[in-house]
Amino acid sequence: MLDKKTTSERLGALSDGVFAVILTIMVLDLKPPAAATLRALAPLWPLMLSYAVSYLFIAIIWVNHHHLLQFARIATPGLIWWNFAHLFMVSMVPVTTAWMAATRLAAAPVFVYALVFVLIEIAYLAFEHTAFLQATEKEMPRQRRTIARVRSGVSLAVFTLAAIVSFHSPRIGLALVCCVLLIYLSPRLPDRLSRVLRRQSTF
Repeated sequence: MLDKKTTSERLGALSDGVFAVILTIMVLDLKPPAAATLRALAPLWPLMLSYAVSYLFIAIIWVNHHHLLQFARIATPGLIWWNFAHLFMVSMVPVTTAWMAATRLAAAPVFVYALVFVLIEIAYLAFEHTAFLQATEKEMPRQRRTIARVRSGVSLAVFTLAAIVSFHSPRIGLALVCCVLLIYLSPRLPDRLSRVLRRQSTF
């Protein structure tokens, strides 16, 4: 049975190790060009673009994951299993990144890449909800909770749209996936928006 006193720090340490392994796997997929010329780098642009996008995404996922764990003092069974589900979905990023790069952004790989992020976002929504259950009203006011959920919902919608669009235009589909980078770039965005709304309501 799980120890009821298990802290979220242990869960965070385990997650950090998984994130580190995921990033390492992606680095190992990078191969140098065969020729010793700068021109030989040109054909590698799909690989470099895919790697850069995925690396930045995983970095943003880790930052937001770390931010959420600050609200969870106890690693409840729900939090543990949704964390594992979230990490499992994130672990699919390296293989889909490599496939997308190898096929030079073909429709099917980009679709699967976007679909993986749909699954990541679904798991994140559940993980976020479970973490917020431990947050006090002072730590996470109702308005801030609502903004965070709206942000996650919008992200899920954009990822889903990207998966659909990728069948007709893979590059536009990938561009839509990249747009979500802006939404999650700052984990404190809901807090900042909440403060702005409170200020406006006082006028």
